[in-house]
Parts: sequence; structure tokens; C-alpha cells
Amino acid sequence: MQTITPYLLYEDVEAALDFLSRAFGFEEVLRFTGSEGYVNHAEMRRGDSSIYLGDPGEGYRNPSKLGGVTVHLDVRVDDCDASCEQARAAGATITDEPADQEYGERRFGATDPEGHTWWFSQPIREVTPEAWGATPAAR
Repeated sequence: MQTITPYLLYEDVEAALDFLSRAFGFEEVLRFTGSEGYVNHAEMRRGDSSIYLGDPGEGYRNPSKLGGVTVHLDVRVDDCDASCEQARAAGATITDEPADQEYGERRFGATDPEGHTWWFSQPIREVTPEAWGATPAAR
């Protein structure tokens, strides 16, 4: 059971649904079009995880218009390099090319058309937290 679901705000939810499907492999689960005629709420899945999308109305400014990062989303993938090429072909801005990380993952970074930051990572080897400088929490 997924206990936390990211709820991403988009000025154009319908365009986001199309982009996230083509670029990042999400599948649309549902959409709600309000009486105003635009998509107010939508839900998507990738693997066993969900995200929600919504249009917050007039006062909202997406990360692109704010000029900064507001959140990072991390998505596990089976093939980092193929996922990067899919995202690039669909028009995602690749901010970091695929590269092996000291903590045992291969990852790349991308932004969607409204400026949300996405990281896609593929586990490639087992590395203990101590080996890359992290400290496990005491239990």
C-alpha cells in the first residue's frame, strides 16, 4: 500500500497527462473535468505507485514561472538510459545525463514543461550507506 501520494499542481492538467504518459511512462487512471470545462483533478500510475494532478486555479504559478525548483520526484526504472531517451524524445528537458552514482544507482534528471523536477534511477549495485558517507538511522 502506498501511504504518501504526491499531488502535483499544473496550470494545464490535460497537457500534463499527455506529456507524463509519453515522456515518463505514466498511465492515466482517471480525470475529472469540472463545470468550467478543464481538468481539475487526475490520477496516474507507474508500476505500483500513483501521482495526483490538479489545477489549483488563478493564483498558482508553476515552478517555471517561479524560476526555481519546488520539489524533486524520484522514479525507479528498469533501464535508466532507455527512460532518458524516451523522455528526451517526448520533449523533456534533460538536466543531468545518465550517470552512475556512488550510492549504487544510475540516474538522470529531467524537467517537465511546467518546470517540475524529476529524477529517474536504476539500481545497479549494492552499496552500504557507510560506503558513500551516509549514516543509517538508529533503530
